[in-house]
Amino acid sequence: MSPDEALDDGVAARAVIAVDGTLTEWSEGARRLLGHTAAEVVGRPAADLLADGTEPPTVPDDSRWSGTVTLRHRDGHPVTLWVLAHRRPPDAAEAIDWLAVSPPEAADHALADDPLVRMALSQSPCATMIFDERLRLRGVNEAMADLLGLPAGRMLGLKPTDVGSRPPNAELEENLRQVLSTGRRQEMQTYMKATGEDRGAHAWLARMAPLTDGAGRVRGVCVTAHDFSDQYRARERLQLVNEASVRIGTTLDVTRTAQELADVCVPALADFVSVDLLDPQEHGSESPGPPIPPLGLRRSAHQSVNKGSPEAVAKPGQVDVYPENSPQAASLVAGHTVVASGASGDLERWLAWDPVRFQRIQEYGIHSTMSVPLQARGTTLGVAVFTRFRRPEAFTVDDVLLAEEVTARAAVCIDNARRYSRERETTLTLQRSLLPRTLPHTAAVEAASRYLPAIRSGVGGDWFDVIPLSGMRVAMVVGDVVGHGIQASATMGRLRTAVRTLADIDLAPDELLTHLDDLVVRLSQESGADNGTGEMGATCLYAVYDPVSRRCALARAGHPLPLLVPPDGPARQLDLPSGPPLGVGGLPFEAAEVELREGSVLAFHTDGLLAGREQDVDAAGRMLREALSVPADSLDEICDRVLHTLLPPGGSSDDVALLLARTRGLPSAQVATWDIPADPALVAPIRKQVVDQLERWEMIEATFTAELVVSELVTNAIRYGAPPIRLRLIHDAATLICEVSDTNHTAPHLRRAKTWDEGGRGLLLVAQLTQRWGSRHTGEGKTIWAELALLDGEI
Repeated sequence: MSPDEALDDGVAARAVIAVDGTLTEWSEGARRLLGHTAAEVVGRPAADLLADGTEPPTVPDDSRWSGTVTLRHRDGHPVTLWVLAHRRPPDAAEAIDWLAVSPPEAADHALADDPLVRMALSQSPCATMIFDERLRLRGVNEAMADLLGLPAGRMLGLKPTDVGSRPPNAELEENLRQVLSTGRRQEMQTYMKATGEDRGAHAWLARMAPLTDGAGRVRGVCVTAHDFSDQYRARERLQLVNEASVRIGTTLDVTRTAQELADVCVPALADFVSVDLLDPQEHGSESPGPPIPPLGLRRSAHQSVNKGSPEAVAKPGQVDVYPENSPQAASLVAGHTVVASGASGDLERWLAWDPVRFQRIQEYGIHSTMSVPLQARGTTLGVAVFTRFRRPEAFTVDDVLLAEEVTARAAVCIDNARRYSRERETTLTLQRSLLPRTLPHTAAVEAASRYLPAIRSGVGGDWFDVIPLSGMRVAMVVGDVVGHGIQASATMGRLRTAVRTLADIDLAPDELLTHLDDLVVRLSQESGADNGTGEMGATCLYAVYDPVSRRCALARAGHPLPLLVPPDGPARQLDLPSGPPLGVGGLPFEAAEVELREGSVLAFHTDGLLAGREQDVDAAGRMLREALSVPADSLDEICDRVLHTLLPPGGSSDDVALLLARTRGLPSAQVATWDIPADPALVAPIRKQVVDQLERWEMIEATFTAELVVSELVTNAIRYGAPPIRLRLIHDAATLICEVSDTNHTAPHLRRAKTWDEGGRGLLLVAQLTQRWGSRHTGEGKTIWAELALLDGEI
């Protein structure tokens, strides 16, 4: 039925009055009652209908008014009638308009004469109303009249929307129509304050049943109202506990978990919730017992039904000191909930210590607080304070039990987050101590790096390193240990140490990975003996770059392919032989060699870089190549751009290691090479050629030491090596390197000569005169080398 049909059903008299007092609608029932047609009264002031000498009724500042008024009939005689008026909508700040209704005159006698009403009302145990086929109220008992706050006889003949303009009235009317049309029962639930009640809002269940005659025809509807607030609140509490188990503890972040606790409880349990935590003890130790006031509590989170939480006294992160007579301190010391209410005077007594909080009580009408300690695993973590000011009900025993259950769940999550934070910080500290703090400055490459731990899964075993080698060469390594946590970081440290040790003996990349694979197999076996799993693995990429030849040898063990950015071209992926991950054992590794132009950039990374965003690996690889191809002034700028492009703002779900190296070439003018005949008599001329070369390089101060080193190394090569023999001098601003190569694979050993020995002192002399010395095997034989440090042109 449309609103116009409802207004003109020809029974009740209805009129709509605008805010300015003019009539905007006039029903047929009103015409029959007073004789005026709609055309005669619509648009005129409603006060014109009052009988002579009748004062307009005083309407209270409410959404409803009822009373007796005397109106003037069209023929002039006065008509006294009872009128019910309510504004539409009732919850508006200012009335939009008013609906005035007067029931039909014969309705007062309907209750006594209608057997249908007599039977229904006499058998109803609760608040009951009877409606006929036209949704007119035919009967109402005193229990229902008390709830509605209107005389029972005055409401007869009215519809639900005549009695009130609140949404539940319209919903009830729609449900009544469905019962009349279908003949089936309906139920309707609502949470509201009954007009005739002084107490707060309640949960109501309206049950509607059809009333049929002997022929089975629906003649009306019986409506009974039941207060099921206890069941409603029990369901709300269960729903809150359920929601808390889902929404609290979604991350291992203390502040986020505290905020989730506050968010879940507002407005379901309180109008304002604050969570204040004790600062953790130093070195991660737990508090030995209950805290001793005064207590310093740090505000971790709060939430309010008011935007911006204006009730909050402390800001997030701020520390407030609570004395012994505060509810927060009292609940923490006692270890149980403390409830304070304005009705009992406890609230003012508890908060008398803080004039600011006392002022907030008066400003916002706070009438009840509940301080619940946050405790987990025997440790006191802090306190959650629940406050009510908009909801009129004080906290009940059931509310206390509910708050304690929800905060207990939150406390465990906060404790887990703190323990995780401590473990994560320990692992990060270990990780930082095992990774290089700074990359070495070498003549071969300019390098930059980034390491980002995983956000959720914890610190892992990603690592990188730049290792200076003999002959101005440099090794670059990137690896990734399977797993996360301290164990993965410790394994990473062992592998990084092993790589440095193996690099120090100048192994080729494929040989180094073979030895490293053997080590991981042994570590895996040891781990299996300890925990029964034996699961351990890692990936690794090892590269050696020679600035003299400008060639780079690379080998990988299950690791992502590196990228090459030429000086004048876009980035591309290097095609390297695939090797098995470390720890598989028994499978060979292959090395590949590429020639690099000076200024080329090599990019090494772990797989976490390509798994940062929700996208496939191919798309991530394309984004990586694009980010590397954009020119930049420094490698650090490229590193930052790569991470910003490929990783989400919050970080990656896996560890990320990134190493960039821009190659340098050593000019041929800084390298001198001689082929040495296997004749000891030619050592002296060779020394002379070395001195001449050092003079050309303006390194006169280094000639004496260089002569001795060259003489010893060349003599040993002629005496113990195999031709061809080659001498090479390399220098940069800080180092002079002497290298002697031959085809004998036997390496010399440093030993101390006895008193009467005629030899054995040469290499000892070399070791004392140089900064470093050593030997490395090559495909053709071996190379003995020695480094002389140059300081301002001096040895």
